[in-house]
Amino acid sequence: MRRSVLFDTETTGLDPAAGHRIVEIAALELINELPTGRHFHAEIDPERDIPEEAARIHGLTAARLAGKPRFEAIIDGLLVFLGDGPLIAHNAPFDFGFLNAEFARVSRPALDQVRMIDTLALAKQRFPGMPNSLDALCRRFSIDLSARSTHNALLDCRLLAAVYVELTGGRQRGLTLESEAGPAQPIVYTYEGRRTPRSVVPDAAELAAHDALLGRLKEPLWRDGAA
Repeated sequence: MRRSVLFDTETTGLDPAAGHRIVEIAALELINELPTGRHFHAEIDPERDIPEEAARIHGLTAARLAGKPRFEAIIDGLLVFLGDGPLIAHNAPFDFGFLNAEFARVSRPALDQVRMIDTLALAKQRFPGMPNSLDALCRRFSIDLSARSTHNALLDCRLLAAVYVELTGGRQRGLTLESEAGPAQPIVYTYEGRRTPRSVVPDAAELAAHDALLGRLKEPLWRDGAA
């Protein structure tokens, strides 16, 4: 059983070295790359102002965060949830940088970079030269974005979990060897990282292109009627 944690942060700006802070963090537990339903979520008092341009992105204002816990109040619960396994994020160096800056403020060790899995880097390898933002990937994989009016850390985690399943091929549990798991059973996945199987039927143009390709090959074995 492989446990990993997928997480996202929202911040007051782009650079922790310039004094910007985390205002929200969310994390989802994954077992064998699929969400279990367990999550960690906290809104945080950043102990500073929140620039208007940042508030427009995530919808979190100083007034809303007044009275929320400071980072040092949530760190113990966060570290327990993060555990010691892989940590997954979209543009992970950004989120690691902010978490490590917060840890340094309270004299806690930095996250080990070897734990980092960056879904943005995975997406760029799979779709070079294409838009690979979270929104773009959700549209590419037909993942519902209707609830995403602002950057909400917990919602973004749930969307990214579904994207991560697609980027990693789904790790379909039903495809294990019969000697290990018995006959494969039909799998119908629900929303959090799960998928409903669908058939793929080529259209006329795709069939014609395939036929043209076969026409350039010498005695292709997969022509209809081939021995």
